[in-house]
Amino acid sequence: MKATVYTDKETGTIHRNLYGHFAEHLGRCIYEGIWVGEDSVIPHTSGIRNDVLEALRKLNIPVLRWPGGCFADEYHWKDGIGPRNERRRMVNSHWGGVIENNHFGTHEFMELCEMLGCEPYICGNVGSGTVQEMSDWVEYMTLEGDSTLAEARKQNGRDEPWKLKYFGVGNENWGCGGNMRAEYYADLYRRYQTYVRNYGDSKIYKIAGGAPDARYEWTETLMRQAARYMDGLSLHYYTIPGTWQKKGAATDFTEDEWFITMKKALFMDELIRKHGEIMDQYDPDKRIGLIVDEWGTWLDAEPGSNPGFLYQQNTLRDALVAGITLHIFHEHCDRVHMANIAQTVNVLQAMILTEGSKLILTPTYHVFEMFKVHQDAKRLTFEFEKGCYGRTGETIPKISGSASKDKSGNIHLSLCNMDPGSPAHLDIQLENIADLARINGTVLTAASQTSHNTFEQPDSVVPKPFSGFERREGRIVVCLPPMSIVVLAFQNE
Repeated sequence: MKATVYTDKETGTIHRNLYGHFAEHLGRCIYEGIWVGEDSVIPHTSGIRNDVLEALRKLNIPVLRWPGGCFADEYHWKDGIGPRNERRRMVNSHWGGVIENNHFGTHEFMELCEMLGCEPYICGNVGSGTVQEMSDWVEYMTLEGDSTLAEARKQNGRDEPWKLKYFGVGNENWGCGGNMRAEYYADLYRRYQTYVRNYGDSKIYKIAGGAPDARYEWTETLMRQAARYMDGLSLHYYTIPGTWQKKGAATDFTEDEWFITMKKALFMDELIRKHGEIMDQYDPDKRIGLIVDEWGTWLDAEPGSNPGFLYQQNTLRDALVAGITLHIFHEHCDRVHMANIAQTVNVLQAMILTEGSKLILTPTYHVFEMFKVHQDAKRLTFEFEKGCYGRTGETIPKISGSASKDKSGNIHLSLCNMDPGSPAHLDIQLENIADLARINGTVLTAASQTSHNTFEQPDSVVPKPFSGFERREGRIVVCLPPMSIVVLAFQNE
């Protein structure tokens, strides 16, 4: 199959925020996954696990969304400040009915973001909270003056205000965030966002709660009634091979289920195009970002785990979903300004799984590490024959790919072969590049579709050097193994 990378044709910037993450008070994501407390025997810094910190730093995490998710619209921020032994205990009614002790709150989250060097993205409570509560939270975090709330922040250990760039006004308000009609939420959004104030030289990027999946009428209503008041509009889409009632097993699946998973992951492209077309009617200059702040695979919880904790294993199949979805975000980088995979640790399509003091990195983690070379790089025009992968009378593209040029002039080409049964051959021409002398490759693949890392075998699916390419008269001929993700680096001399 033929392919051409036009190294002098840049088509936008792949914003680093496309590689954002999401951590909710859900299952063992925050507690045990990120926060172990200051009395834990697990090595930590101010209660935050050192091994998780080290792993996440390697991903260059750009932005982290918190505290939810559905939890956001039952979270009252004042419950999570002050001495931990005095904080209110509440029932986490959305996720397992467990008691939330609020030991991980605003100060702990903002410290985590500072440790990771990432931007905090906080989601406020519209569903069960008040305008005053949301306004007070922003003032508490960002005011430099001597108001009562700013003084309370100082008394709780933080003298300087935090830099807060991203704030979501509610979450899934069509569902768990209040079961609202689009018209009603649009009016509430207009009201609540008014009191998300900018203090000093800060300018908060305000994100409205957008649609699930293909609910295009929600996007149309929000854009028509509230576009001028928003900087971003969210979109949620999960790749589910089965139904909401029976989503499918994470590690025990057939090739038919593999195929339908790839097909449903590719549906992200249609969703972005169609929601984007609606947004274009009201925002032709693309000032407003489409914020895909929940995405990833959603599968049945692992047997023996609390079903409300959404703990699932992570196979090579999940890695392919991550790779092709990130490629779709690259293609739409003019409209998609941020994306946040769900979720960071121990929940849904996680980067990391923990068990007591043990930690493993998932195949999805490795895709994010391999693809971090695209962050803030210029997207290049990449034309290629995608081939066909067929199953049960249907076909989807065999190949997904993206190319970019970083600030040093290095070119990176990422490729996914979705076909688990056969390799893919690409004959790649790189236009307007003088020297192909330095080429490095990395591949992520495994012997089985269901291959995954366990605490007993943590390295079953890990990146390895890739040498399946050769130079031919200024071209590169690449052989992608079946069900693989490959990144090629063409380094600038």
